[in-house]
Amino acid sequence: MKIATWNINSVRLRLANVERFLAESDTDVLCLQETKTVDDTFPAAALAAAGYKHQMIHGQKSYNGVAIVSRLPFVATGDASGSRGWCGKEDCRHIWARLGDGTEVHNFYIPAGGDIPDPAVNDKFAHKLQFLDEVTTWLAEHTDRRKAVLVGDLNIAPLEHDVWSHKALLDVVSHTPIEVDKLNRMQQAGGFVDAVRHFTPAAEKLYSWWSYRAKDWNAADKGRRLDHVWVTPDLMEGLAKAEIHRPVRGWVQPSDHAPVTVTIGS
Repeated sequence: MKIATWNINSVRLRLANVERFLAESDTDVLCLQETKTVDDTFPAAALAAAGYKHQMIHGQKSYNGVAIVSRLPFVATGDASGSRGWCGKEDCRHIWARLGDGTEVHNFYIPAGGDIPDPAVNDKFAHKLQFLDEVTTWLAEHTDRRKAVLVGDLNIAPLEHDVWSHKALLDVVSHTPIEVDKLNRMQQAGGFVDAVRHFTPAAEKLYSWWSYRAKDWNAADKGRRLDHVWVTPDLMEGLAKAEIHRPVRGWVQPSDHAPVTVTIGS
């Protein structure tokens, strides 16, 4: 199984890129974040025609939104829709499903957190920290989970070499010590292992996001690894490959995120 995560930054605007990526990457299960559309206008028919007829969509107008599209059958888990809200909000940031082999797939879009890393003056940052705490508690209460994959735009680059400059970004939202600590606690609560860093040593630079603000994002290469794939230890032995599809960031009308894929099994 090849599973992909991609913050698409509007699935309707970038549908051609999604179709191209699916055709070229041979992905089985694609988890999208920031779909930015209500369920009725999600391009379900187009993606079904591309071979991804198994779909779970949880969207809202203009903001957020998550979806799972798959060539493999799955069923919703948790509740009837396979989704839930966090922090007392219904802002479409989490869905999950169970594949036919029993593998549970969680797709998260964690709040970005605004610009000021102080919850006392920045409600968006406070929301992000609360979100991480709530998910951590929820994962800790589900300690019997097996064969689980957690993916998504987690909006945190936890390691020193997950950012272009550890020193310069220590006080920048997405790489602050408090965010990193809370993300680590969340990972540990679910018993997850970083599947991408399993293949790329922590000492090597690795990014999945490059700002639109850079005149030449590729030359500047001031990236951050915000997009993650975690697996439970029972899936570790089957890990075959992980890849950040950096060239996709250079396609016409791109998202500022590149897709990340992990292959489990031969």
